[in-house]
Amino acid sequence: MSSEIISAIKQICDEKGLSYESVVETIESALAAAYRKDFGEKNQNIKVVFNSENGKSVVYDVKTVVDDLPEEIINPVESAQVAEVLDGGVDEEAEERKFNPKTQIQLSDAKILKKSAKIDDEIKTELEVHESYGRMAAQTAKQVIIQKLREAEREMIFSDFKSKEHEVIAGVVQRLEGRVVLVDLDRTIGVLPPEEQIYGEKYNQGDRIKVYVKAVNLTSRGSEIILSRTSEEILKKVFYLEIPEISNNLIEIKAVAREAGSRSKVAVLATGENIDPIGSCVGQRGSRIQTVIKELGGEKIDVIEYDEEPIKFIANALAPAKVLSIKLDEKEKRAIVTVSDDQLSLAIGRNGQNVRLAAHLTGWKLDLVGEKSGKIEIVTDKEEPKLEEELIKVDDEVEKSVKKEGKKKSKINKK
Repeated sequence: MSSEIISAIKQICDEKGLSYESVVETIESALAAAYRKDFGEKNQNIKVVFNSENGKSVVYDVKTVVDDLPEEIINPVESAQVAEVLDGGVDEEAEERKFNPKTQIQLSDAKILKKSAKIDDEIKTELEVHESYGRMAAQTAKQVIIQKLREAEREMIFSDFKSKEHEVIAGVVQRLEGRVVLVDLDRTIGVLPPEEQIYGEKYNQGDRIKVYVKAVNLTSRGSEIILSRTSEEILKKVFYLEIPEISNNLIEIKAVAREAGSRSKVAVLATGENIDPIGSCVGQRGSRIQTVIKELGGEKIDVIEYDEEPIKFIANALAPAKVLSIKLDEKEKRAIVTVSDDQLSLAIGRNGQNVRLAAHLTGWKLDLVGEKSGKIEIVTDKEEPKLEEELIKVDDEVEKSVKKEGKKKSKINKK
């Protein structure tokens, strides 16, 4: 091995981010395999020590010292021909004391090589390094080294990103393959599948985006990193990065409800004194919240104030609708919310989105009641078409009540 190979190894280490020691270990195992193939014997346990200073290697036959064993354990095949096996069974003690001549050496034999040898000691016998070994080893080990380096790199990337699983990281859109977006994560490529993309969001090559690491798997081709843009964690991370009061723990994000690409609700609480949590998140003339909205592709965000009192929290969560009264059913964790008829559509939201997000944010099932039109039950897991039907019914009832009031007034005027 020449110094050129050592320089190449160091370059690989720098480029791939691998430790020099791990690469040297890989080279040693590759050289051992090359020696074993052309010069080794059946019962030799070949180990190679590679000297990174001069590029030379020393070859050893390494064995562990064990206690002297009976002949029938050392040569089980020959002993079985003359020994009687009771009831067709196996000697359990002999099974436990199996002797492997490739990796083990008996104490009496070890003392011949090294007088001070003891049980569990490691006996290294230096083997002859043939003249052609250097050239042959370099050729034979080349492919093995490349393969091992790839495996080491795969394992290192996997362990690195496995520790980042369920975290938010930044990446650059590399290319699109159909509906799948491939994201460059510096050392590897992550996959953003269609179901994890924000509906309507466009991804162009070179765009820098924040992604949530949903899962990291190790496959035969390397690490498979599944990314997401729809996670609530992305919203929390962007708030943390863009709003200093949150990163300094003066404001805490208590809950998040998100329908990615459409609308989100974020409940915040001030932990410091004389701090307006909503004002701090929105910023002067909405500068801070606009930055967050831009990062999430134009998604609308409602920032509300968290309250330990469920009634106040539910009322805040249904904003921008104004609530008249709330009755709680602690056992069912259901709340009956009364709003004025003109606020009912606003409380429900488009396709039931507002009440659905409020229910998810607070953890309460919400029933909305019109002040005059009567109870309209809104179950948050209803399908959208049903919610539209409910909304139409509400509008019809309000319209009917308005017509009745108009008729009454006309009759009074006639009289």
